[in-house]
Amino acid sequence: MRIARWTREDVVEEGFVVGDRVVAFPDGRTVAEVLRAGLPAAQELSARIPDGAGVPLAEVTLLAPLVPASVRDFAVFEEHVEGMSSDADGVSHVPEAWYRSPTFYFTNPHAIHGTGETIRPPATERLDYELEVAVVLGGEPGEDLDVATAAEHIFGYVIMNDWSARDLQAAEMMVRLGPAKGKDFATSLGPWIVTADEVADRVDADGFLALRAEVFVNGVLIGHDMLSNMGWTFPELISYASRASRVLPADVLGSGTVGNGGCLGELWGLAGGELTPPPLVEGDVVTMRVERLGELTGVVGAKRANPHLLPPARPRPKPRARSIADLQR
Repeated sequence: MRIARWTREDVVEEGFVVGDRVVAFPDGRTVAEVLRAGLPAAQELSARIPDGAGVPLAEVTLLAPLVPASVRDFAVFEEHVEGMSSDADGVSHVPEAWYRSPTFYFTNPHAIHGTGETIRPPATERLDYELEVAVVLGGEPGEDLDVATAAEHIFGYVIMNDWSARDLQAAEMMVRLGPAKGKDFATSLGPWIVTADEVADRVDADGFLALRAEVFVNGVLIGHDMLSNMGWTFPELISYASRASRVLPADVLGSGTVGNGGCLGELWGLAGGELTPPPLVEGDVVTMRVERLGELTGVVGAKRANPHLLPPARPRPKPRARSIADLQR
């Protein structure tokens, strides 16, 4: 099954993509409700769709296929980390800590875009894409899940572009926190959610999803990789996310950027800092294709105006408390 959200005549609708048509869910249900009900219930709902129902896909405008409850983004492709950690000589320094656990950060669930949308970046000189696949959770919430149980929470998969302003990201992470403003301006998801049963035959013996992923800038192939090159499986990522915590239906967990040109920053690192290929600029079209999952596009729009300036941090005050005289007033 493919599950999507779209607008038709300025009305938002949610439902299935069947062949080259979109069909609204029966009973006016939403994607959020379908995710909470879980994959078996979605299959039952799909069986109620009559042949030929709906309207042509070409007559609607696709939106992001869900409103995420949260968005976690991992970094589990070793080749990507090698490129992003390279020094001026193109020599990588993957930290030992990377091999011990699948690190992630939370990004902004309120800045989600669908396929074909124009992205307005911040005032950056190093705009980048990141080719990823995300797992979408469904069913009941979960805590402290083992890997086998975590796999039962997988509803489906979606292509993800984690747009990145590398100059902003580098500056803020010097404080050993983040990323934040280098990332939170936009994340693209789409074109639809493909349910887990549609790709079950591509899960290999070790639990990795063996799908080819490609990214093009203005029609030129820049990077490609197999999702099976992840350092951890999707169920393992879900298990880790739930550790001493909670995962919910409509949570989105990104794989992190694939290797071999999955982002420009990786290629810049391997080239010793040379910006080749160049950063994205207004008018560039980024197209991501993942077999069986579809195609996600994004158009780079005009940069936002320079931000409202803030003063530098104030000097730390010396007293630790008000004087006794002040306290007695």
